[in-house]
Amino acid sequence: MSAVAIIPARGGSKRIPKKNIKEFFNKPLIAYSIEVALESKLFDKVIVSTDDEDIAIIAKEYGAEVPFLRPKELSDDITGTTDVTLHAVEFLKLQGFEYNFICTIYATAPLLEKKFLIQGYEKLKNSDAINSFSATSMPFPIQRTFKLDKNGRCEMFMPEHYESRSQDLEIAYQDAGQFYWSKSNQNSNEIMFSKDSIPILLPRHLVQDIDTPEDWERAEIIYQLMQKVKV
Repeated sequence: MSAVAIIPARGGSKRIPKKNIKEFFNKPLIAYSIEVALESKLFDKVIVSTDDEDIAIIAKEYGAEVPFLRPKELSDDITGTTDVTLHAVEFLKLQGFEYNFICTIYATAPLLEKKFLIQGYEKLKNSDAINSFSATSMPFPIQRTFKLDKNGRCEMFMPEHYESRSQDLEIAYQDAGQFYWSKSNQNSNEIMFSKDSIPILLPRHLVQDIDTPEDWERAEIIYQLMQKVKV
């Protein structure tokens, strides 16, 4: 069985400038994803797809391959990760490389642990599912959440559950935003969050999106605590 890791990392982050290569505890953020991918020993190649020369240089320094610079039309705020991954896979096919498994790993996942990446691969390989991906449980029942109306007042999404006890409500899960495995020889008409996918459940304390400065600070706090636990 062969597998390739694709790490998308464009250079145009606005809320956190140069986010993908910003120092996170004395190491570029993207380095964590590259190192875990390499340490897992799962991949024939670890590819970084970027449009940025600086990101390309740093990615190579940490052991990833950067066989191309991503075209501008795939480097804007609108293009999704799926299109970026498909572009990388098609590029590799033209070079004569094809793989049984493709894993997209986010460049902003310093809390990613090798054991969950391996678990995603093993569970997918030994099943008839088409995808597996990192997920975690929601910290609060979604049935009791609310939104704000145009006047800034509360409006429940599911008002019928206002009196429901939390322990009586079904647990909901969310995308953890770390990795996404797929079988390259099977296609699905379903979305990722469907019957064709296996969620790999992570503990909530290992999950943190990094989109804003506040997210970055939370990730730093979590990372520091995790390092103390390991000592």
